[in-house]
Amino acid sequence: MWPALTYNRDTLPFPENRVPLLTYEDIRNWDAFDPALHPFAWDEDEEAHLRSLVRAWVPPVLSGMAGWWQGERWCESQVDATVRERYGSWAWGWSWSYRDGGPIGNWVSGADSVTTPEETAERVVAALLEWRDWLERTARRFAEMAPPPDASPENRSWHLERACVRLVTHTLDSGAEGGWHGQASIVLGWFLTSTGMDDAEAARAVNDAIGGRFESWVAPERGLIETVGEDLAAGLTGHPPYQDHRERAELEELHDRC
Repeated sequence: MWPALTYNRDTLPFPENRVPLLTYEDIRNWDAFDPALHPFAWDEDEEAHLRSLVRAWVPPVLSGMAGWWQGERWCESQVDATVRERYGSWAWGWSWSYRDGGPIGNWVSGADSVTTPEETAERVVAALLEWRDWLERTARRFAEMAPPPDASPENRSWHLERACVRLVTHTLDSGAEGGWHGQASIVLGWFLTSTGMDDAEAARAVNDAIGGRFESWVAPERGLIETVGEDLAAGLTGHPPYQDHRERAELEELHDRC
């Protein structure tokens, strides 16, 4: 009699077994996501190839509510690993849905977004491109809002306060819902490290400034956002930001258009 076949799914060559999950510290590292450090070549051939990779992991029969969407969630795990394996760690956020505090609208979750092979592949492609576009726009905002290298502490304080206010607003405008303040914290940390600050120092500065004042599913008042910006700037420079912005009207207008 033949012995029973046994296997451990955690050791099979599934994509999720080949690609490690990113840690919280990894996600806080702007260098891992900065588009300038991670070129992205995209054309019709590449799109067709990605679609074929995605289609291969869509179950022929979906689990649905009766099966607690196990097949759909498993598919999402394999596709996520496939995307990160092919494009690199910067692609992590392709599935960071607005429902979970992210900026992505083209993908919600495995349970909601995995359907037919063609529809699922369409959503993955759209979500990946949406994430890449969001990263590139975010990088441009960082460059436009960064304090000049020779800025005085007082001038740097003003730049940091304005950047904080704009970037928190940028997060709210992305459509993020539950956990939006997590995205705001990550983006602010990315901005500070993009100016040359150490990752750990940036994380502490953001945590000290926000201090639990933002809540999930609650859009903060403008005054609270500005207070957080002032606290962040003062905490990093030792100087409160200028209250009179008239002399910087042109720069204010540039930041408002970003």
